[in-house]
Amino acid sequence: MAKRIDVSGLSAYYGSFRAIEDISMTVEPRSVTAFIGPSGCGKSTFLRTLNRMHEVTPGGRVDGKVMLDDENLYGAGVDPVAVRREVGMVFQRPNPFPTMSVYDNVAAGLRLNGSYKKSELSDVVEKSLKGANLWNEVKDRLNKPGSGLSGGQQQRLCIARAIAVEPNVLLMDEPCSALDPISTLAIEDLIGELKERFTIVIVTHNMQQAARVSDRTAFFNLAAVGQPGKLIEIDDTERIFSNPSVQATEDYISGRFG
Repeated sequence: MAKRIDVSGLSAYYGSFRAIEDISMTVEPRSVTAFIGPSGCGKSTFLRTLNRMHEVTPGGRVDGKVMLDDENLYGAGVDPVAVRREVGMVFQRPNPFPTMSVYDNVAAGLRLNGSYKKSELSDVVEKSLKGANLWNEVKDRLNKPGSGLSGGQQQRLCIARAIAVEPNVLLMDEPCSALDPISTLAIEDLIGELKERFTIVIVTHNMQQAARVSDRTAFFNLAAVGQPGKLIEIDDTERIFSNPSVQATEDYISGRFG
């Protein structure tokens, strides 16, 4: 079930360095929100705070609040591993488990989360591969290594693996940056289908992609190198790209910097 994300007053640190500062926003369920902005402005750092992946980095910590519906993801006693089951992630480069088959890649998270009968597992694997628009391409090679697929297929395999455990939110960190145009189009089409079931947040350096796939767009920027990244504005994607409220947003979108 897709859930709403409410972020308030969030800052993230690497040791003493503040990477992002005082970010507040709402991400609606069953929608796609895109993060855009120049390199180094904190888009990916902020994305990683939404499922507590930021903490995996030595010295990584967060101030502020992230609510998933009524649950504070940074509340006392909240298990970060449980958070990552609810808020799945797809990374920049496809990262299937290299020694596992296509089938075992999709089933990996399910096996970690509990015991399934083989028939139940097979049903979920098939459903997830169909949900990632990959089933017809791999149904006859489920026992072959996932690393033997093309780059675009591997990324869809990673999406199938992420959705198999039925998260509420799906985070995507530049999921098409390493893919060719045809594979990129396949992922973009898939994002449009997945938002019917999940809340989706995507980081992209491709502004045309943000305009194509997202319902809302957030623009991040930083005052200077070494300064923390900040959320400049967030609005409906059509408005951000046609009539933004802040001059810096228009300057970035029009290519004056970044």
